[in-house]
Parts: sequence; C-alpha cells; structure tokens
Amino acid sequence: MRDYYRSLLTVLAVALSLLLILGFWPLATKSQLALSLAVMLIGGLLLWRQRRRLQAYSYAVREIKDDNLPPEEFQGAVILVCGDSSALFSEGKLHRETRQGWYLLVKEAEQLPSLAQHLFQSRPALAAQLSVLLAILPETHLFEDSFIQSLRGWQRALAQTRTLLGRTLPLWTATWVSPPAVCADEEPVWFTQPNQQSEMQVYQPGQGNLALSEWVKESGIASRLNRLSLALWLTSLLDWQQKAVNSLLTERSRKAMVPCAQGICITPTNGEPDNLWHQHIIAITALAPKGHEKAGPLPLPEPLTASLPRRRGISRSMVFWRRVGIQGGIFLALAMLASFINNQRLIRNIGDHLTLYHHLSGEPVQPKIRAQQRLRADSALLDGWQQRGEPLRYRLGLYQGLRLIPPLEAAINGWAPPAPPPPVIKKIVQGPQTIRLDSMSLFDSGKYQLKAGSTKLLVNSLVGIKAKPGWLIVVAGHTDNTGSAKLNQLLSLQRAEAVRDWMRETGDVPASCFAVQGYGASRPIANNDTAEGRTLNRRVEISLVPQANACALPGDLPASSQDDGADNNLME
Repeated sequence: MRDYYRSLLTVLAVALSLLLILGFWPLATKSQLALSLAVMLIGGLLLWRQRRRLQAYSYAVREIKDDNLPPEEFQGAVILVCGDSSALFSEGKLHRETRQGWYLLVKEAEQLPSLAQHLFQSRPALAAQLSVLLAILPETHLFEDSFIQSLRGWQRALAQTRTLLGRTLPLWTATWVSPPAVCADEEPVWFTQPNQQSEMQVYQPGQGNLALSEWVKESGIASRLNRLSLALWLTSLLDWQQKAVNSLLTERSRKAMVPCAQGICITPTNGEPDNLWHQHIIAITALAPKGHEKAGPLPLPEPLTASLPRRRGISRSMVFWRRVGIQGGIFLALAMLASFINNQRLIRNIGDHLTLYHHLSGEPVQPKIRAQQRLRADSALLDGWQQRGEPLRYRLGLYQGLRLIPPLEAAINGWAPPAPPPPVIKKIVQGPQTIRLDSMSLFDSGKYQLKAGSTKLLVNSLVGIKAKPGWLIVVAGHTDNTGSAKLNQLLSLQRAEAVRDWMRETGDVPASCFAVQGYGASRPIANNDTAEGRTLNRRVEISLVPQANACALPGDLPASSQDDGADNNLME
C-alpha cells in the first residue's frame, strides 16, 4: 500500500479520534482540549514522518519504472533475481516474463530492500507470490574472497529486507556452469532439489522430473556415458557450492537463511579465464576444463517455479478499505461504549434528583421547591431532546431519556407547594394612638420607595389615624444594626418621609399635621443578633401626639394667643 494511502488512513484516524473526544466521551472541557491537541500533534508527526519516508523512498526507487513490474492480476511467481543476475537478462532489460514467473533484475544489493518494499506497496496483491533468487555463476568470479564478500553483501540486503517488510521472503538458489567437454553439444540440463532433504531430480522437458539415479541408467550406452559425466560434474559442483555458498547462508553466527530450493543448470556459460570453477576442477583433476561461449541470456530456472508460493494476496485498494473498516469498527465500538456510559450517567443523575425529591417531606418548603425546580429543568431538557433530537453522544440506539419522562412528570405533578401566607402586618400599639408597620412589607431591602401592593396595607393599617387639630402625627423610621449607622439613619428618615408623603397625598392632610423622624438602629425593640429580632427592628411607627397648635386649620387663631388676649383684657 502506497504512502498516500497511509496518509489518508492517518487523517481518517485523527478525524475519528477527534469525533470520539469531542462528540462522545464524557470528558471535561480542559480534558477534551488537551486530548484533542495531543491527537492532532501525534497525527501531524505521523504525517510528517510519512512524508519524509515517501521522499526517501521515492529517491531510492527513482530508477524503478512500473513498466518493469508485473501487473497486479499476474498469477505466476514474482522473482527478484540477485547475485550474478546480469547474465540472465538481455542488454538494457530489467525484467523477463514467462508463463511461470516474472523475473526482476536486481543489480546491486542496496536496491533489494527498496525494490521489495516498492512491490509490497504498489502491488500488495503479489506480496504472497514474491521470492528471492540468488543466481550463482562461479565462472564469472576470479577470487574466492571477493565472491564471499559479494555473498555477504546480498545476505545483509536480505536481512534488511526481512526487517523492513516484517517477514522473510522465500530464498532459493540457482547455479549455472559449463558442461564437460564430452557434453558440450548437449541440451542444457536442469538438476533440481525442491528442499534440502529430497533427492536431486533431473528435469526433462515435456516429461517432468526424474530421479538422478534413474536418469543416469536410462537410454543407450553413449548417452549413458554422457549422463554419467554430467552426474560427476554435478557432484563436484555440489561439493563446491556446499563449501562456498550454503555454509555461508546457513551460518548460525549470522542470521541464517536456508534456501527453500536449489537448482543447477549445466549449460555453456561465458566466463573468465582461471575462474573459481576452473580452479576447483583443476584442484580435483589437475586438468583445466575447456571454456565455452554463450550468446544471449542464460536459461531461466523455470523447473523450480512449481515449488514457489502460489497464494494470492489482496490488492492495495482492498487493503486500504479493510483498514478503513477496521478503524470504523474500532470507532463504532468506542462510540457505542461512550454512548452507553453517557446514558447511564443521565439515568443516574435524574434518578438521584428523583430520589432526593421523594425523600423531602415539604417541611420546610424551600428545599422541596428547589428539588422540584431541578426536576422541571430535567423534564424541559428531555422534552427539548424529544422534539429536536438527542445529542450525538446519547445516540447509536442506546438513548434512555424517553423512559425517564413519565416518572419525572408524575413526580412534578404529584406535589404542589402550599400557598404563600398573606403579608404579615406587625401592628403593635404602644398606647392607644401608636401603629407599628413592618418595613419589609412596605419597602424592598435597602430601598425607600413604596413597593407595589403596599397601598392596601397602608389603608388597612392607618384607618384609625386621622388628622385632628391639636394632635401631631409623628412618623418615625427604624432599622436594624446591619450596615453603617449613618446610612441606616438616612434610610430610616427617607422611609418615614415616604410614608408621610403617601398620607398627605391620600388624605389631603396639611404638612403642619406631621413630624418626621429617622432613628436608624438607635432604638431597637428586639435583639439584633437573631433574624427574628432584626425583622422586628425594621419598622415604621406612626403615633398621634397631643401638641398645642398642631394641625391648625387656616384662619384659626392659636390657642395661646387667645389666652394671652384674655389675660390682657383682664389686666386692663
């Protein structure tokens, strides 16, 4: 799967994570913000790493063209040809296609991990058909040390490929050597060994495989001698390959790579003078084998492809959608879990409100009223969700709010608070001509304007207070000791004046009939340390006080002046 598919999956994972955090999981606002920032930061880092990897990867596979890669619907084996691979391909060609397989040339060991990764990402359906062929041409090497170093380089490349892909690609080997001089004109012969324990087989075109021992005995005497020579040649080659190649690949001190199959082709091969194969033959026979010339690429190891994997993988689009499905399934599972938790919390919260409401007896009334108001708020919330749809975090088929509405309505309608008592008029008569009014029944807290509804209270309370000549109406205001003394004195005076003004406007009483006094908190009638005492101290007192010349009508002579005139007449 290519990196842009990975980027799409990363973006999708970030979007689903944010939707879970912000839309489903019951988290505090700060927690949601912190988790959202963390998810976006991690997603940004992943996208940055994927972009850097894509740039490095594009540079590594810049020479690989899709024309050389097999189509994704290819059914045969896909083989990365390593080692002495150039002799198997025509000049300028990077691949060879047959009915059995698609052979890709790997020139350098450093290219193997990049090419394998590119195939895994661009052709994931062919991943199960991929294998590595180590091509060995001993006649192209002059020195054993350089040959061993070349093998170790390919071994390191195979280990890097295994680490990069997270899996081991099947490894098989094929060796090409020139035949002995007596068999120079024979057709190329393939000796195959599908696994390390099986007997060596000889591939015969159109006839299949035959055991080596049976193959030597078959046909006439001349042909049998040639086959015997080839068998001896094969034995020598197997000894050399075991010492020079297999022992290195299966070395336990390094990461062991046991070939799953090996093949040997006896065919004319272009080689160097005094090469490793000739050195080996000379060491055994003291005779130098004759060199051969070969035109065109060497034959491909088609007889071994039958033992290679034939499993079919899935395409990159299917991989993408499968991973999208996995992410969607995880998101759906977590979202349903969050929805279940949210619904359980809703049931528990409303259940706690109902339990508290039923536990309260109504005495005192205020706690029961507050509990009922909380139930009304819960009912209004659920009614709104029923009309507009519940929030996303409660959905996914788990919403439980509808079954909570009937018990809420039954609880709300099952109790009503008692009617509020009428305003208390505290009327305490000090002597027959004094009336005391509760300030809180006339004024709002801290105010001196008469509040609405106080007129009826004043009319009913002051029905016995009438202006009479010789009687002074004294209106005195009092407060409790809350606040500063100066402000309390001013407030008490203003309240007394407000009552006096109302009496003047209502009864058309002359101003000479009134006297207004503000005592503040200086004359308490109860203890200010208790709420009841402070309530009693907040009052307005109205008294009729006898006083000469008080409330005189216009035109009346003061009584003192008449008395003085009479005394003067008597004196005359």
